Amino acid sequence: MSDLEAAVEAIEAGELVVYPTETVYGLGADALDPDAVERVFAAKGRDREEPVSMAVPDLHAAIEYTAPTATERAFMHEFLPGPVTVLVERRDMVPDILTAGREQVGIRVPDHPLALDLLEQVAPITATSANVSGRPSVRRVADLDSITDSAEVVLDGGETGGTGSTVVDVETGEIHRRGPDADAIEAWLADR
Repeated sequence: MSDLEAAVEAIEAGELVVYPTETVYGLGADALDPDAVERVFAAKGRDREEPVSMAVPDLHAAIEYTAPTATERAFMHEFLPGPVTVLVERRDMVPDILTAGREQVGIRVPDHPLALDLLEQVAPITATSANVSGRPSVRRVADLDSITDSAEVVLDGGETGGTGSTVVDVETGEIHRRGPDADAIEAWLADR
C-alpha cells in the first residue's frame, strides 16, 4: 500500500494525517466528522473557539459544502487553487466544531500535487497547520514536532513554501491574515 492510500484509509477511519501544501504542512482529518475534528484540536492543543478551515480538491467541491455569493465565486475562480483561504457561508453538513459555531468556513484548495491527489480521493479534510498551537508552522517533515505522535500517516512532499495562506473575507473586503498573494488579493478587492 502506498503512503497516499494509507493516508486515505486513515482519514476515512477518523484518524489524522500530515500532508504538504504549497505553503506549510497541514494536519488533515475528515472535516465533516466532529470526532475527527476534535482529534485535530486535541493534537494541536488548539482553543475550541478558533475555527479550522477545510480543504477541497476544486471549486465544484467547495460549492457542495458552502453557499458562495457571485463575488466569492469570481474570487475563487481567480485565486484558487492557491495559497488562499476564503471565508464562505457554510452549508448545514459542516459541523459547528469546525467553525467554532460561526456561519462561515474557511475554504482552501491547495496548489500542491500531493495534497490535490489526497483530496481527489478523500475530501473535505481539515486545513490547519501541522504544529502544536503557538509553535511555528512547518516546511519540512524533519521539523515536525510532537504532532506526529497523533498522526497515523505523514505524507512527505519535500520542502514547502513556508508562509501560511492569506485568509480573506471577500464580502467584507477584509484580509484577516496576510500571506502569499496578499497584494494581488487587495488589488482585486479594491476593484470590485
